[in-house]
Amino acid sequence: MKQITTYQHKKILVLGLAKSGVSAAALLHKLGAFVTVNDSKPFSENPEARGLLEQGIKVVCGSHPIELMDEGFELIVKNPGIPYYNPMIQKAVEKGIPVITEVELAYRISEAPLVGITGTNGKTTTTTLIYEMLKASRKDPLIAGNIGTVATSVAQDATADNTIVIELSSFQLMGIDQFKPRIAIILNLYDAHLDYHGTKEEYVEAKARITMNQTEEDYLIVNADQEEVMEIARHSRATIIPFSTKDVLEKGAFIKEGWVVFNGEKVIEIKDIVLPGKHNLENILSAVAASILSGADHSAIRQVLTTFAGVRHRLQYVGAIQGRKFYNDSKATNILATENALAAFEDPVILLAGGLDRGNSFDELIPSLKNVKALVTFGQTAEKVGQAGKEAGIKTILRVDNVEKAVPVAFQHSLPGDVILLSPACASWDQYKTFEVRGDMFIEAVHKLK
Repeated sequence: MKQITTYQHKKILVLGLAKSGVSAAALLHKLGAFVTVNDSKPFSENPEARGLLEQGIKVVCGSHPIELMDEGFELIVKNPGIPYYNPMIQKAVEKGIPVITEVELAYRISEAPLVGITGTNGKTTTTTLIYEMLKASRKDPLIAGNIGTVATSVAQDATADNTIVIELSSFQLMGIDQFKPRIAIILNLYDAHLDYHGTKEEYVEAKARITMNQTEEDYLIVNADQEEVMEIARHSRATIIPFSTKDVLEKGAFIKEGWVVFNGEKVIEIKDIVLPGKHNLENILSAVAASILSGADHSAIRQVLTTFAGVRHRLQYVGAIQGRKFYNDSKATNILATENALAAFEDPVILLAGGLDRGNSFDELIPSLKNVKALVTFGQTAEKVGQAGKEAGIKTILRVDNVEKAVPVAFQHSLPGDVILLSPACASWDQYKTFEVRGDMFIEAVHKLK
């Protein structure tokens, strides 16, 4: 960890706790800042706030009092989930107070180079693949960011011999200033988080920030099959490394004659890769490129790709019962992710779907339901998803209360050889705190069937 003096004796507000806020507040306190933490959860229900108070950090809990912004703060570190239209953030902008997210702090203290991964879909899988490939190559990687490990906690322990592989959301990238990964990846761009960003243009601009500080000494790995991604590349100063699942390229990562190829050199035959789904080829190509640029061995890459069967909650193979295979894809919180999951299977699928209603229809999902023999719906969107199923010609459509009840119902209507797939196409917040909780409930229900 770099012993920087940037924040010494500065008055800093950490807005919103959760893991990133707790870590950021503790780090800033260690770096000599005068830290105030503000969180909406009452102090009596807030063990994180109590722990920070014990460290000597000022804590304001239970609400976000706007008058707090008159206390002369020189910097705000906000929780990524707090939108910029929040009154506290608007007041900070009016006063000219810089607003950053915790990943900016991580970059400023990190001795290790960063590999940053962003995009609409596939971030977690790609981040994990790169980490595993570097680990198998004995490169001492560390994993951080939106994947669940707080970046500032990881960066404090990192040395120049490590590489931090970090998953980055558009929310986090909105709050960077100097952040500069040695290798950045933009996987793909689709409509997402428009309730936060307002328009797709603003969402794309947020994603593009991953490369804004890069120079020609850095690498930007981009999806050559998407014009919006390539437009970002055209404005980047980084060395561009394209990847494509459709075309043979002059350089970069691509598919040729059944092989994954990087810069003209064959790496692995596609038939030997165990990770299911055509959409995962994007993730694999970008991971191969980033790993080789970071010094990974081809043999280590092959070892990972012949054994890696997916990350938790993303097309995760749970097990088989009486010839039925169960897959947990709870992280599929939008239609595109569910389309990709369905495309991964040739066997008949019983699909479990539904969740938070964000006002959209599911007409886009209809063409992808051709291989679905039965549909089990739940949550706020149960009726909408069911309607899409009817229009797709699915004969068996069943509505249940939740994921736990969906599993035995799906099993009752299945036959040996069927795939029972949880891929909700919706966020979980109508019934579950997180998509991880929803996925865990699915796994537990499958184990109960056993």
